[in-house]
Amino acid sequence: MIRSFNARLVARFAAVSALTTLLGACGSMSLPSLSSNPEPAPAEPGVAPEMPASIRADEIVGRWGLASFQNPADRARTEAAARGQCKQPYVIGAGQNGGVIMHLADQATPQELRLKGSPSGKNYIGPPGPTPGEQDREIVSFDGRVMITRFVDKDAGVRYGNMVYVRCAPRA
Repeated sequence: MIRSFNARLVARFAAVSALTTLLGACGSMSLPSLSSNPEPAPAEPGVAPEMPASIRADEIVGRWGLASFQNPADRARTEAAARGQCKQPYVIGAGQNGGVIMHLADQATPQELRLKGSPSGKNYIGPPGPTPGEQDREIVSFDGRVMITRFVDKDAGVRYGNMVYVRCAPRA
């Protein structure tokens, strides 16, 4: 029973994949026009250039205590807890291309992310692409000593909450 169910599932997936490929090919084919005055094809909207963030990458590179909260009333307590994490700090490194080295939600390996601005004045940290992207985190507040971020993706935002980064004192 399970094998036949799996076989049907694989067959359906193969059929859907084949149809998707064929339909994609049809969309790229050019058929002759039947009218004498063909309408010009609408111009594809251009991708807006990435806006610079008002926070520079070098401002957040360093060692940070990290904690999170869901309830805004817990912010002060969470900042104190984050400060206590400086014994085992979260390190935000400098990227080779001007970004920062951090983790994306649910990713074990850190990667270089960009600081991105937006027309609304908000700042984001995330991979290249539209702002805000699903993998971005919004910088909710930043004063040089404390940074609070929240993931744009609703599910990640619920799981991780408001991430509080408190800058650790330099090593003596």
